[in-house]
Amino acid sequence: MPEVSFIVPVYNAEKGVGKLIKSVLDQEYKDLELILVDDGSKDGSPAILDRYQAEDGRVKVIHKPNGGVSAARNDGLKAATGIYVRFLDADDWIPDDSTKQMVRAIQETGADLVVGDFYRVVGENLAKKGSIPSDKLLTTEEYAEYMMESPADYYYGVIWNKLYKREILEEYQIRFDKSLSFCEDFVFNLEYVLHAKTIQPIQAPVYYYVKTEGSLVSQNINPVRLVRMKTSLYSYYDQFFRNILDEEEYRAQRGNIASFLVSAATDEFTIPMMPGTKKLGEETIPIYYFDEENEDIYTAITYMKLAYERYMNTIAMMHSLELPDIKVLNYLKHAGRYCSQKEISQMTGVPQTTILASLQKLNLKGFVTLDIHGTGLAGMYVHNEELEKEFADAQNDMKKLCANGMNEQEVSAVVRGIAANLKEHLK
Repeated sequence: MPEVSFIVPVYNAEKGVGKLIKSVLDQEYKDLELILVDDGSKDGSPAILDRYQAEDGRVKVIHKPNGGVSAARNDGLKAATGIYVRFLDADDWIPDDSTKQMVRAIQETGADLVVGDFYRVVGENLAKKGSIPSDKLLTTEEYAEYMMESPADYYYGVIWNKLYKREILEEYQIRFDKSLSFCEDFVFNLEYVLHAKTIQPIQAPVYYYVKTEGSLVSQNINPVRLVRMKTSLYSYYDQFFRNILDEEEYRAQRGNIASFLVSAATDEFTIPMMPGTKKLGEETIPIYYFDEENEDIYTAITYMKLAYERYMNTIAMMHSLELPDIKVLNYLKHAGRYCSQKEISQMTGVPQTTILASLQKLNLKGFVTLDIHGTGLAGMYVHNEELEKEFADAQNDMKKLCANGMNEQEVSAVVRGIAANLKEHLK
C-alpha cells in the first residue's frame, strides 16, 4: 500500500498534463500512487494518461463519461489506497520536494492536515503565496481564527496545497458536492477541518498554481453574480464557525464571519516588478545535465553543490530568507564560533560584499549574534532547535541522495574520508 495517493481529474488537458504527471513521478518521495481520472476528454489526454500507466506501475487511469470535477475527484477517492491524499489539477505542477516536506510534517507532528505555501504563476512570472506566518502546530480553533482574517484567501479554500488523512475522509465520508458548480473545494475543506484536531502549516511552497483562462477573473464574472454565488456558500461558512466556536465567541465574531460575503480573493494576481515576484525558474536551483560518458570529479562535485543548494533554498524559504543567508547561517552553525566575513565568504562562496547584509538580517531574526573581531564585524550562530532539525533533515536527505545502496555507517565513513583528505591537501 502506498503512503500517498495523488488524485488528478483530467479534462481536455493534453497541453499540460504531461508536465504535471512528470512532476509527481519525479518526486523525491517515491512511495506514492497517481490516480488520473479522465473525465470524458475529447482531446489527446486519454492516450497520454494510458502511456504513463503503461510505463510506471504507480499510475492508475480511470476513464469515465464526463460528469464534472467533483464526480471525478470522488471516483479518485474510491480508488485511493494511500494513508494520505493529495489533490492536484491537471494544468499545474509540484516542486520535487513538496511531498517529502508534507509527509515529514504530518508524521512528525501527528497533525490531521498539512497546509503549505504555493507559487502563483502568471505567464513567465511567479510569486510565493501563503497566509499563516507561523509553523506552529495549530488547533482547529486557531486555524479558524486565521481563516477569519482572510476569508477569501485561496490558501484556505483550495485543496491542492494540502495533505489529508484518508482515514478521516473515509470515517466521515467526506466527498465533493456534485451539486455545486462554484467553490466545491472550499466546502470540502470546511467539512474536513471540522473533523481535524490539529493543522500543521509549513512555509515551503508545495505547488505551482497556474492562472488559466478558466479562472473566475478570466471569465469576467459579473460582481452581482459573484455575490450571489458567495451568498449561496455563506450558509456552509457560517455553520462551520457555529460548530467551531462557542456561542459567546460566535456572537462576538459574527461581523468578521460575515465579511466573507464582500472579501475578494487575495491570490489571484502576480504582478511583474512587484516585491516577491520572480521570473519562472529563478525560485529554484537549476540543474543542467551533462553527458554521462564524460562526467568526472568536477561534474560530481557540481551536482552535489546544486543538490545542497536546493535543500538549503527550501530552508531559506521557510524563514523568509534568501539562499546566501542560509548558506552563511549553516556555516556559522558548523563553525560554532565567531567567524569573520572573509572566512565566511571563502567557505560558502557567498561574495564578501553581501556577507554583512546577511549577518544583519540573521541577527534581526535572532539566528546569530554579532561582534567586532579583528578586521570587522563577525557572526556566531545562536542555538535554535527548529533550524537544527531542518539542517539535520537536509543533511540526511543529501546522504540518501548520494548513498545508492550504502548504509548509514558506510556513507558517514566515505564523507569523513573525503573531508579529511581534502582538508589535508588544502592546508
